[in-house]
Amino acid sequence: MPDTLTSDLRSLQQQIEQHAREFGLDFFEIVYEVLDWEEINEVAAYGGYPARYPHWRFGMDYLELSRSYAYGLSRIYEMVINNNPTYAYLLAANHYVDQKLVMAHVCGHGDFFKHNFSFAHTNRRMIDEMANHAARIRRYMEAYGESEVEALLDRCLSIDNLIDYNAPHIRRKRWAPRPEESAPARAEPKKLRAKEYMDEYINPEPVLEAERQRLEEAQREEERFPPCPEKDAMLFLLEHAPLKNWERDVLGIVREEAYYFAPQGRTRFINEGWASYWHSRIMTERALEPSEVVDYADHHSGTVATHPGWLNPYKLGLELWRDIEERWNKGRHGVDWEACDEFQVRQAWDTGEMQGRERIFEVRRHYNDVTFIDEFLTADFVRKHGLFTYEYQPATGEYVIADRDFQAVKEKLLFMLTNFGQPRVEVVDANFLNRGELVLGHCYEGIPLKENLARETLENIHYLWKRPVHLETYIDEEPVVMSYDGTEHSLEPREEDGDR
Repeated sequence: MPDTLTSDLRSLQQQIEQHAREFGLDFFEIVYEVLDWEEINEVAAYGGYPARYPHWRFGMDYLELSRSYAYGLSRIYEMVINNNPTYAYLLAANHYVDQKLVMAHVCGHGDFFKHNFSFAHTNRRMIDEMANHAARIRRYMEAYGESEVEALLDRCLSIDNLIDYNAPHIRRKRWAPRPEESAPARAEPKKLRAKEYMDEYINPEPVLEAERQRLEEAQREEERFPPCPEKDAMLFLLEHAPLKNWERDVLGIVREEAYYFAPQGRTRFINEGWASYWHSRIMTERALEPSEVVDYADHHSGTVATHPGWLNPYKLGLELWRDIEERWNKGRHGVDWEACDEFQVRQAWDTGEMQGRERIFEVRRHYNDVTFIDEFLTADFVRKHGLFTYEYQPATGEYVIADRDFQAVKEKLLFMLTNFGQPRVEVVDANFLNRGELVLGHCYEGIPLKENLARETLENIHYLWKRPVHLETYIDEEPVVMSYDGTEHSLEPREEDGDR
């Protein structure tokens, strides 16, 4: 069971939060709970929440975390969740200096959750909502059987990335039925005026038939449902799939939680960097005792350390925040700075602008990972920190440096962060060939889907849609349609345009 804070930790919380507020951070009330390693692994497996609906995935995550901790491969020092009040967890075995560091880090996260635009639409009472979800899922398990509900959860969770991540911020145009669509008129070609005995020559039947087919195809295009590709495939299935009420509710629960967690996935670098920036400022300028310096330096450097093959969001985010503050303190931005190409001049550039603090607070409000990297990653930063891209060489079986060019590094980062690096799949047609079959479109960007996963996803969507499902994608750079009709898979080539 979680312990309440000791008097020492309570006093430490007050001190750290006072330091944080003096730096300008603003956050909801923070509620800490102290957990042992088994409890903190259990909460981590639940995504940071003390109560979630039952599912085998959480148990698997718990075993993985526990084994990793037991073998000394990883350790969770802290967790914090976006809620009002903000809940955070401290590992009981942490050293006192670690608890200081964690509390300062949590203040940074709390400030980011409260002020960044990505979290503005999230449920600030999600800890209660998660408990409600858990209660509803358990009721369905009692009523319809644990295996059946869990099987549905498996299907829903397999498509929880098929949402429109921008939907909370953009009110997209929704489809609305038009009166004339209830009784569509048959398309007939216009005939040229002619006397009756000349009609078959002036308006030959083959020409009329060709025109009739063209008009019917245009009419089908106009009546396509949905009229435009739907990015939120989960919402489309929620609204139009032939589901029972409890099944629709389960799908809605998974979708709601997917939208809640999406901002955290979209702000990992900027958010962890912000928290790391402030824990380093608070610790080194206010909270650190001389006797704690070595332990703090050891643990901080472990947090921001880089390892081969892994881009540490704490490190990259922290260094970008420091770079932004320095650039706006020294006036290293704007037309004059961009036009200067003399190395010595740029090294000595300092206009005394001192707008860095104001600028970083402005950036933390309005940016996510993609816009953060796109706007503030510079050639100087890439060169200073030795960033590069790498690729696998089949001939040698090794990963090698592919490019150190600034644009190549930036493009690689942006590609990795856009849509979390996951494929974008949209609902293209929900009434294919007028048979109620579902057509999905993969927004191909040069990286093919993993065929085995694509097939499993088609099976899961078929389970919800109850009709054949097709996926337009590419294999070996060739346009294809993958299909599943409920019993077997098929693969056919497709034309780029005009085949659907």
